[in-house]
Amino acid sequence: DKTVSLRKDLSEMHEWITQAEEEYLERDFEYKTPDELQKAVEELKRAKEEALQKEVKVKLITDSVNNFIAKAPPAAHEALKKELDVLITSYQQLCSRLNGKWKTLEEVWACWRELLSYLDAENKWLNEIELKLKATENVQGGAEEISESLDSLERLMRHPEDNRNQIRELAQTLTDGGILDELINDKLEKFNTRWEELHQEAVRRQKSLEQSIQSAQETDKALRLIQESLAVIDKQLAAYTADRVDAAQVPQEAQ
Repeated sequence: DKTVSLRKDLSEMHEWITQAEEEYLERDFEYKTPDELQKAVEELKRAKEEALQKEVKVKLITDSVNNFIAKAPPAAHEALKKELDVLITSYQQLCSRLNGKWKTLEEVWACWRELLSYLDAENKWLNEIELKLKATENVQGGAEEISESLDSLERLMRHPEDNRNQIRELAQTLTDGGILDELINDKLEKFNTRWEELHQEAVRRQKSLEQSIQSAQETDKALRLIQESLAVIDKQLAAYTADRVDAAQVPQEAQ
């Protein structure tokens, strides 16, 4: 009869909801690779959309039950109405939970992509540091040329800490949730090791260039003093020559 048919529809819908809960909400997910995470996001999106499509069926069942209740004897009302209320509540909870989990995984995926973006930006900066260190390895020239090399290195080193802080925070957020933890820890270890090594080398190079500038300045000063002294002697010699003075008649240094 009609009651049996309605209860069958209710039962089938309940079974589908239970299966969806077991498949997408109660199963333990492990995301060890980006592919696994991306696949889970897509899978939950499909599940969410499938659940929303079931809304038509739930509405049909609701209408059928309400129409039957309107015509059936009161004795048949209570149990069927209770089953319908349970179904509607379970369905709404399922849709809400699927949507919530999908949004959470979407945010996690966005967090991972953002982490990669910051790592890429910082590694490009580290590449520039590496090239600059090679370029300043054996700087030739005087104090001015060395000073220019030092200035260019210092400008590059005035790099904000914001990106590195973001990397640290994003990585912490993901690994706290046990998501891609091994991969992230490996990437962070390599990045931090490289950052520390290049930063220390850059600091050493700055000090070395500063010492080279000081040495070059001292050399320049000594050369200038020598040139000034030679200019004075040259002037004296020119005067002696003009006056036809004999070498024996002039001071020792002039001779």
